[in-house]
Amino acid sequence: MITPLVPVTEPDLRGRERQYVNEALDEGWISSSGRFIDRFEREFAAYCGVKHAIACCNGTVALHLILATLGIGPGDEVLVPSFTYIASANAVTYTGATPVLVESDPTTWNLDPERLEEALTPRCKALIAVHLYGRPCAMPALRAFAARHGLHLIEDAAEAHGATIGGRKAGAWGLAAAFSFFGNKLVTTGEGGMVTTDDDLLAEQLRLYKGQGMDPERRYWFSVVGYNYRMTNLAAAIGCAQLERVDQLLEQRLRIAGAYRERLLPYADRFGWQLASEDPESRHVHWLFSLRVPGRHRDPLMAFLRERGIDSRPFFHALHTLPVYQDGRFHGHRRLDHARLLGETGLNLPTYSRLDEHTIDRITAAMVEYFAPHTTVRG
Repeated sequence: MITPLVPVTEPDLRGRERQYVNEALDEGWISSSGRFIDRFEREFAAYCGVKHAIACCNGTVALHLILATLGIGPGDEVLVPSFTYIASANAVTYTGATPVLVESDPTTWNLDPERLEEALTPRCKALIAVHLYGRPCAMPALRAFAARHGLHLIEDAAEAHGATIGGRKAGAWGLAAAFSFFGNKLVTTGEGGMVTTDDDLLAEQLRLYKGQGMDPERRYWFSVVGYNYRMTNLAAAIGCAQLERVDQLLEQRLRIAGAYRERLLPYADRFGWQLASEDPESRHVHWLFSLRVPGRHRDPLMAFLRERGIDSRPFFHALHTLPVYQDGRFHGHRRLDHARLLGETGLNLPTYSRLDEHTIDRITAAMVEYFAPHTTVRG
């Protein structure tokens, strides 16, 4: 009998998801109108502590919608961390603007505020702060930098539902923020996204552009070239059920992260592991439990785990190492060594709400088993 592979993630749909979807089906509201859309937007805005939430069909679309609505376009530049999922840069590229890639902090793994100045040019119009793997960015420093240089501060909070900085939620720090509700996220709708903002005029414009640019007061009258970026009522129904349990889902993530840290930290110095840093002033929600290992061991370790029925994922490749963003115009030929090393040495372990202590024991024991024979593993 083949033992099922321990997955990296799986959705937790043990609430009212089925009930609400069936209600939407019974009511016949299956497209981009319906009571669950309005409810999901209202409740997500309240959860993030902002005035407005605008539902979209995915997280990449949410980010592009913000940039396009702000008028970012050809000739403009946007500061983006090199170590991030490619959607952060692709959304900029969709507008015709250029993503300018910035170095990462080796401790937080997020955008390094101290390395922004060197990437800044007169063409920069915005800064995208990515809360990577659920670890919130240094938002006070980034807000100060953006204000000093007249930049739009945008949060890519795709992986950071419920993360906080100084008690304030991710999604409430920038001019606007983009969230993802993909199937592997802490809050999921299958596919889906959300834009949050406190800016009334921007929210009005975001709604206009996401609905093909149709005037809300005059049906089939289009004043701008918009996009079909709407969420379905079916997806929103799932989202409403997820939000009812969001605190529980978050507590489960923090429980899992604590269990991993308890088991792995005693071996960190011996085996050269670097676990995700913790900051008492912020809440890291651990979308995935992440760590770095000596680079030459990362891929063999992942293969070793898989042989033992445990799935894992490598970190994202630094964008400046990928064919589409290698050109010097994206990074000004600056060295981005921390971003590159993060992409080469990091991996994510299984992180989902039903992961139990026994399975965490099994995962961590397998990691120790792999590294134990190596007398020197650093490097």
